[in-house]
Amino acid sequence: MATTPTLTGERIRLVPLGPEHAAALFESLHDPESARLTGTHQTFTREAIDAFCASRAEQDDRLDWAIEDAASGEYAGGLAVNNLDADNETAGFRIDLVEKYRGRGLGPESIELMLRHLFEEVGVHRVGLEVYAFNPRAQRSYEKCGFVVEGRVRESLLWDGERVDTIMMGLLRADWLGGV
Repeated sequence: MATTPTLTGERIRLVPLGPEHAAALFESLHDPESARLTGTHQTFTREAIDAFCASRAEQDDRLDWAIEDAASGEYAGGLAVNNLDADNETAGFRIDLVEKYRGRGLGPESIELMLRHLFEEVGVHRVGLEVYAFNPRAQRSYEKCGFVVEGRVRESLLWDGERVDTIMMGLLRADWLGGV
């Protein structure tokens, strides 16, 4: 995965995350609901986000995309393919949408573009993800894309004094091809 390609959908565009996205990413990382949905306890400085966005082009072990509204070019969120295991042809990913873009079907559209790239171009066999039990809307979105629940890690997240399960989901290339 030497370079992160631009992938274009009907309503969104996945573009390589770069310095031009730092301000919007920084703002989205300070949204309390986004932090809760992703289980992010860490607080990020603007300097750290600037450095992270500037370093993405140098990475060859992951893909980092900004999700942009195709009509306006506005930052709608981020999608990262990580945990790439070339020997086993597997990958994981995470996605986060800015509040005003949630609930509009842009997550599944972004995921479909990513899956097409991973399964058809990269040659991945399996893509996995984790979602917290308090986020059934995201779980339904993943299921719409073909992901199935593979297991549960009990009480793996402590959020506001509550212990929350992590739901493990996965999708195999053969299952995805059957749905195309």
